[in-house]
Amino acid sequence: MLRSELIARLAEENPTLKAREVERIVDVIFDEIAAALERGDRVELRGFGAFSVRKR
Repeated sequence: MLRSELIARLAEENPTLKAREVERIVDVIFDEIAAALERGDRVELRGFGAFSVRKR
């Protein structure tokens, strides 16, 4: 699923939100996930998966 597809789907399922609002929400979520990983934190999305950065 592409980012644009995710935004379209979320906007479709939440008609009270405008597409631009949904886009901003998605951006904030991804920014927070990226920031947590940059800090070395582990990110867990229950029912989906866990993400962490490992050195190779």
